[in-house]
Amino acid sequence: MGKGKNSFYARYSKRFFDVVLSLLALVIVSPVMAVTAVLVKLKLGSPVLFCQERLGKEEKIFKMYKFRTMTEKRDQEGKLLPDEERLTEFGKKLRSSSLDELPELINILKGEMSIVGPRPLLVEYLPLYNQEQRKRHEVSPGLTGLAQVNGRNAITWEEKFQYDLEYIKRMSIRVDIVIICQTVKKVWEREGIYTGQTSTIEPFQGNEKKDFFK
Repeated sequence: MGKGKNSFYARYSKRFFDVVLSLLALVIVSPVMAVTAVLVKLKLGSPVLFCQERLGKEEKIFKMYKFRTMTEKRDQEGKLLPDEERLTEFGKKLRSSSLDELPELINILKGEMSIVGPRPLLVEYLPLYNQEQRKRHEVSPGLTGLAQVNGRNAITWEEKFQYDLEYIKRMSIRVDIVIICQTVKKVWEREGIYTGQTSTIEPFQGNEKKDFFK
């Protein structure tokens, strides 16, 4: 069947694989999602879901869904406080357990995301990518990916992009199944959740060297 973005699996079977697995997952975790939604409502208020524009396949913009983990606290000028000050202990627990990611199953059913692929990043990062990094948008973004099972937030941006491009070259049903199994293990062990310096991921600032992949 071959490997990579042009393989039979990537072009025809992967979407079927995504729909079946995401539907199965929604049935299994729906009670957990219901309880999580109630807790978010009680501890953080409305809205329960956090919606944010992200870049998808072929750089198309879509709204990604997550459970809220931060408050809406603002300064005297009405501006949102830094993430560090808005992320609550409850929010940290949601992130460390990856429960905040569960609503992305809806994005998968809508065809905006895949179970496995490069993580969907902020729209504002697009002008900061070099030519190689932009290739990550040749496939659908994923709920999990090769970077997530090889360090997640504990590795550098450069390493994340390298894993993204490696996944695009190696994409196959076997690779996806291995990544899914490794993801379950990582989530259970709560590995790579934080960078060790901040409670939220450090923003991508661009590349000092535009050709670091060469």
